[in-house]
Amino acid sequence: MSILVDRNTRVLVQGLTGEAGTVHGNGMLEYGTQVVAGVTPGKGGTTWESRKGVKVPVFNTVEEAVRKTGATASVVFVPGAAAADGVMEAAAAGIELVVCITEGIPIVDEVRLRAFLKDTRTRMIGPNCPGLITPGQTKLGIMPGYIHKPGDIGVVSRSGTLTYEAVWQLSALGLGQSTAVGIGGDPVQGTDFVDVLKLFNEDPGTRAVVLIGEIGGSMEEEAAEWIARNMKKPVVAFIGGQTAPPGKRMGHAGAIIQGGKGTAAAKYEALRAAGATCVQSPADIGRTMKAVLDGRGK
Repeated sequence: MSILVDRNTRVLVQGLTGEAGTVHGNGMLEYGTQVVAGVTPGKGGTTWESRKGVKVPVFNTVEEAVRKTGATASVVFVPGAAAADGVMEAAAAGIELVVCITEGIPIVDEVRLRAFLKDTRTRMIGPNCPGLITPGQTKLGIMPGYIHKPGDIGVVSRSGTLTYEAVWQLSALGLGQSTAVGIGGDPVQGTDFVDVLKLFNEDPGTRAVVLIGEIGGSMEEEAAEWIARNMKKPVVAFIGGQTAPPGKRMGHAGAIIQGGKGTAAAKYEALRAAGATCVQSPADIGRTMKAVLDGRGK
């Protein structure tokens, strides 16, 4: 099985006619995603055509796109200054799942957006994320589909690149994925580790979970607390940014260590105490998961 999306998910792309929307709209269609609509204000009534000749109607508003196509999920490729408003428009139109790929959204807009979504039925993945994929069925985002393999390992990560690395290793070892979710690296996110762990824990098609965190913030410690109390499946965890100097912001906006909190050591300690199997190098994620499933690791 899978979480959040499957082959029946009907997807609209906000910003489909832009450069990023065009590139990844093609990629999603070629993977098998049901891309049923595009939304670009001012281009309503036109048709976007993929490089393989698939024609997708473009609408001025999300509300119109939903009403006329039955779209149930949205992928946002809107530039940073307007992306928060784009997500809010999708939520107001009744879209239940919004995947916001956009990076560079002002943090004040992210805070405003998160507060807005609390009063809606909408779940946001991201922003500043690669999206999510149910291998062999559908993908909503920018991840390379060919490295994924259908299976029963859940993957959740703050890092896009390390998501791909973990998936590549798992697939090479014959360990397919139920769903891989990139939740993004910004300090204010729509969906966090605990949200996704709950879904994997309840999914009968997920046997174990790879969790990839980063330095900064407290999301991994909160995940560890939840794992200790609730998780029924093995978790293999890696924390990126172990060698980053304290006080220096690295890569993702959320990756910063302040006052001794949010360090890789603190996150590893919490995850080990919760029963997760931790690896110090991303190169060990796949084989460690295989060992855990074979009963050779914790």
